[in-house]
Amino acid sequence: MNRIVEKFAQLKSAGQKSFVVYIGAGDPNLEATRALALAFDKAGVDILELGVPFSDPLADGVVNQLAAQRGLESGTTPPRLLETVVAIRKESQIPIVLYIYFNLIHKVGMEKFIRDAAKAGVDGLLVLDLPPEESDNYEALMKSAGLCHIYLVAPTTPEERMELIVKRGSGFIYYISREGVTGMQTSVATNLASQVAKIRAHTGLPIAVGFGISNPAQAKAVASDADGCVVGSAVVNQIAEYGKSPELVAKVGAFVKSLADAVKTA
Repeated sequence: MNRIVEKFAQLKSAGQKSFVVYIGAGDPNLEATRALALAFDKAGVDILELGVPFSDPLADGVVNQLAAQRGLESGTTPPRLLETVVAIRKESQIPIVLYIYFNLIHKVGMEKFIRDAAKAGVDGLLVLDLPPEESDNYEALMKSAGLCHIYLVAPTTPEERMELIVKRGSGFIYYISREGVTGMQTSVATNLASQVAKIRAHTGLPIAVGFGISNPAQAKAVASDADGCVVGSAVVNQIAEYGKSPELVAKVGAFVKSLADAVKTA
């Protein structure tokens, strides 16, 4: 069974919510990415999203754009990232999702990229700029490789289109709780419970909510309304702060554990 599907099934039977963490791959380098992944697994992270560095990350705010830049500067390419996933797999079975722009997949060739990702130990892809309406071949290849194709739903998505998206997705639905790009926010969206309920009316897939969650209190509040919460920019910000420190893994790991603990009490 796919690790993402298995993890959500385990959490559901235990009556727990999922905690998903996003980091930019190769920030500050791929060895740090490997070490952080292992630390996050121990800290209680359920699913790890690795952002594949791209020169034009349109969906991302400044924190994650800078992480992508640092990843490119450290020489992180899709093949080198997959080598890092192989290294993580030697010590951990944490479910891994690649957060990626389609151009990077297209450059390698869709069939080869998906095959290589599955072989390395990736569990799912979240392709930011590939609409479901244009995904027939992609979905078929992903399914045959045993990978989850994860789709985004936004607050501005009309209900008719939301229904189409969630019926085509697999693994989980990623609900973007705010309009605009990624980034930390001071508060959680007030209409979150009603939006999650609207999505739930159309799918049995778990719903994880992200974009803007920056502290344990917000993480707990979001997890209480959804099946899980995703924290990205707040963790990436910590990596930016401690990137050159020998305490990078310990400091970021402790921050992530505080978020994981909050989610698990939701």
